[in-house]
Amino acid sequence: MSAATLAHAPLRLRVLPGVWRPHSDARMLARYVFEHGLAEGRDVLDVFTGSGALALAAARGGARSVTAIDLSRRSLVAVRFNAWRNRVHLRTVRGDVFAPVAGERFDLILANPPYFPGAARLPDHSAARAWEGGYDGRVLVDRLCTSAARHLRQGGQLLIVHNTMTGESETRRRLESDGLHTEVVLRHRGPLGPVGRAAAALLRERETPPASADSDEEEIVVIAGTQQS
Repeated sequence: MSAATLAHAPLRLRVLPGVWRPHSDARMLARYVFEHGLAEGRDVLDVFTGSGALALAAARGGARSVTAIDLSRRSLVAVRFNAWRNRVHLRTVRGDVFAPVAGERFDLILANPPYFPGAARLPDHSAARAWEGGYDGRVLVDRLCTSAARHLRQGGQLLIVHNTMTGESETRRRLESDGLHTEVVLRHRGPLGPVGRAAAALLRERETPPASADSDEEEIVVIAGTQQS
């Protein structure tokens, strides 16, 4: 059992084995959404929901509706339990990125995708599926970027969080090529955790690391992509 404080509202979260535990990136994004009232009265989608931290924070922030997506059955069990425990209502659907909500549009999309570089092939069932994003960490980030615009209403916004090791400029380029206006709304530097250190070491072994892979710190960014009215 663990207790986390996200978005200035106490959320009681149970994180099952194999489900990604909320870290500084999720807390950073949740706090931003809460402080700016971005979820209030809006239909919100949380992609790659994990334990449901962002979905729960949106529900606590006054969202009209919240949909949480994950490919992991175990994650969705955790999300449903955490929603019950925190007395909020969520819709949970299982599937890959946007597949379960084909044809639907939202006012706000929140995404904390697996973004650490790893094996060329995405993990199927191991715990690493919660954080590995393919060879360069961008497989799922790119799927998200190339499909987000068609799931946003006019004036709607995508907020995606990842570290700069994954490629901030490439995320912005892909979102802009799909017609979204982008900006970095938050930056935060902090020490690399165990997963980040392993990813940085892997990039150094490949001898083509980004500059961030040579540091003991990581920079986390929240990138906003807005559908122009």
